[in-house]
Amino acid sequence: MKKTLIVVDMQNDFIDGALGTKEAQMIVGNVKKKIAEYQERGDQIIFTRDTHQENYLDTPEGRKLPVKHCIYGTKGWEIADGLEVPGCTYIDKPTFGWIHWNEMRFEEIELVGLCTDICVVSNALLLKAMFPDVEITVDADCCAGVTPQTHRAALKTMKMCQIQVVEKTV
Repeated sequence: MKKTLIVVDMQNDFIDGALGTKEAQMIVGNVKKKIAEYQERGDQIIFTRDTHQENYLDTPEGRKLPVKHCIYGTKGWEIADGLEVPGCTYIDKPTFGWIHWNEMRFEEIELVGLCTDICVVSNALLLKAMFPDVEITVDADCCAGVTPQTHRAALKTMKMCQIQVVEKTV
């Protein structure tokens, strides 16, 4: 069975740029290992990129979150160094969730990335609605939220919507 890894918005601005957090910085190594696993198996890897234009602050999202970030073509928009691999697919999405997943085919999906409580949860729920019979997993150790509290809340929401959330047991 072919698996698909969706790496959500692992971009510089969310890691150590305009909206970066220490939690985001802490998951980069885990995400890199996860990507390597998929690459070694020859599975599909998709990177999403939050993509805004210079007029971001004039958009509805920009008025609610007035921090310029992930402006197309900037260093902050780029995927973090060391994560990209040959043969992967890129999706530039102008908002939290990408509404064109239904144009693709999936057998099994795993999501990792940033931010758990905004773009990861949005895409996980969209995928669940579009592909109710496809197993969807989120690796909590490869995700970080805006805050640790909202990260946990998003994981709980996804569990309630029958998305498998993998967490280390302590």
